[in-house]
Formats: sequence, structure tokens, C-alpha cells
Amino acid sequence: MTIHRYSPNSTIKDVKMTIGYRSAERGATLIVVLLFLVLIMLAGAIAVRQSNTDLKIATSDQINTVLLQSSDSANQKLEMMLNGSSTSTEYLDVTSAAGVFGHFLLNPENSTNEFIYCFNPRTKKYLASNATIMVKGTTANPTAYWSGLNNGICDYNSADGYTSARQTVVTQMSVTVAPVDPNAERFGHMVIGKEIEDRTSKKFTFDIRSASALPSYSEPKANGDNCFAQTSIKANVIGSKKSLSDCMLAANTPSKMLYEQADVENISSSTKCIPFGRGTLNAECVLKTTP
Repeated sequence: MTIHRYSPNSTIKDVKMTIGYRSAERGATLIVVLLFLVLIMLAGAIAVRQSNTDLKIATSDQINTVLLQSSDSANQKLEMMLNGSSTSTEYLDVTSAAGVFGHFLLNPENSTNEFIYCFNPRTKKYLASNATIMVKGTTANPTAYWSGLNNGICDYNSADGYTSARQTVVTQMSVTVAPVDPNAERFGHMVIGKEIEDRTSKKFTFDIRSASALPSYSEPKANGDNCFAQTSIKANVIGSKKSLSDCMLAANTPSKMLYEQADVENISSSTKCIPFGRGTLNAECVLKTTP
């Protein structure tokens, strides 16, 4: 601080002058505030990026869960129909000549076919009339059908092609007879207690593939081919065609395929008509007569 005094003849005045650094202080404060803002922005960007990554992981897990549940439901439905009551309509359907299993059980010449149907709990599509039955094609004709039957390919543009009314998941089933295992036990395919000439004496092993996909994420098409119209058996792929799972991968369509083997055999059961040491006759052994 500097003090100036004037001459005695004039009124004495004290003049106080202050040298300030206000502009410099304002500049330093602004820089500090900007640095804090930059740090806050960086922290926010890192947090948002991390949250997006977590969200993608959660979404991926949810997609896998939905696809797995849909494929598993289709397998369970098929198992319940076959293991249910032998007098039920569904059992009679799947074991008939037009059914998914009867097509192979009653016609040995069909053992190389692939029985395909679109799983929809609301409709019956496990019969030949509503199914696609593929036969192994040739180079000239990569895709061929048994008796011209091609009604089982899932249509993802139709509500009937989805497993539920929400139109989220499409599930397609493929059933084939498993190839003969050269290392299998001798006569392991025969049913105990049956005559070898009896048609019901043979045990069949089936390969069951259930493929589920989410068409809303990406259309299941690759190179112009509908992925659902492709065979599920890679050994049957001919030329430049792709299997169903490879086609889904090329189309970037979220999908999952479950594979399982199922043994189908006619289980024999015996009834003891006259228990040892007792004289009563089992009612099941009495022939019913009509008056």
C-alpha cells in the first residue's frame, strides 16, 4: 500500500492505492473448475461404458436362457407324448405310420429320412401331413423330400411359427434314426422277452435336435437361403449349402440347438395269473366274454 501526501497549503488527502491480482485469481479458479469438470466427465464416461458392458452381458444371458428353455420344452413335450398312456390320442398319433416315431418304427426303409416339424404347443404338427420329411439329396438336387411332404418348416413371418402368442421364439424339431454304432453290444438293439421276428422286438435309438432362434434380432437367412429350411445334420449337407446351425451363425441370428438321444422300445410286462400257494386266479388272466 502506498500513501501520498499533498502540500500544506492544500487539504491533506490520504490516497490509498491497492494493487490487486483479481484477474489472475479468476483465471486460476477457472482452470481448476475446468479440470474438475474434465475429471467428472471421464468418471461418468467410464461408468456408462461399464454399465453398457454389464447390460450386454445380462442381455446375452437372458437370450441364452430363453432359447434353452424353449428347446427343452419341445423335447419334454415329445417325451411326455411317448411316455404317456398308450391309449391317449397323442401317443397313438406319434406312434402311428404318420407320426414322428411311427414313420420310422413301422417303415424300416425310412430310416435315413429326417422328420422335421415346427414346435407349437397350440397346434399338432408332429404328424406327417404337417411335417417336412427330408431325404438325403444329391449335387443336382441338394434338397429333396419324401413323398413331396414339406409342410413342417417354421415360418417366422407367421404367428403360428412361434412357440407363444408373444411371437418371440421359434423352435424347430428334427428327428432321425441314430446311425448304427459299430462298437455297440451285440443284440443290444433287441428287446428282452420278444421274438426276433416280431416287429416290436427291435429297440430304436433316435437323434433329436431342437433348434430355437430369435428372428426379431436378425432375419435367419444366409446367402438367400432360409435357415429353417436347411437340414440339421451336417453329414447331409451338400455343396455350398449350410446346416441349420451354421446358417444361423452366418446370419447372426441368436440361436441354440439341443441334441439328445432317445431309446424307443416296446417294454414287455408279465402278469402272474396263479400266485404260488394260492388258489385264486388273477382277474387280468380271465378272458372276457360277451353275452
